[in-house]
Amino acid sequence: MGKQETEMLKGTLEGIVLALLSGRSAHGYEITAWLRERGFPDIAEGTVYALLIRVEQRGLVDVDKVPSDKGPPRKVYSLNDGGRAHLEEFWRTWSFLQERIEQLREGDS
Repeated sequence: MGKQETEMLKGTLEGIVLALLSGRSAHGYEITAWLRERGFPDIAEGTVYALLIRVEQRGLVDVDKVPSDKGPPRKVYSLNDGGRAHLEEFWRTWSFLQERIEQLREGDS
């Protein structure tokens, strides 16, 4: 992944993760695996876990501790009402930016 792509991903990764969680609850490793399956092979688990801590602290997700066969309980994240509202705002912003960027690309500045 190039530097520009990495920087752009940093600005959108929260929305991407919230979009994934809008479909179902998951723990950090599952989220990382989903991202890799969806074309983000260079995503580091540490990046995802740090993001999950931030969205938890901001009240965008609910967290349940689920027993694990392989050690301590896992934190399972699910999108709550605050997270859904935040995700809706992300999609509105994304659409706005996408339209403006396409205008610039097409020379309609």
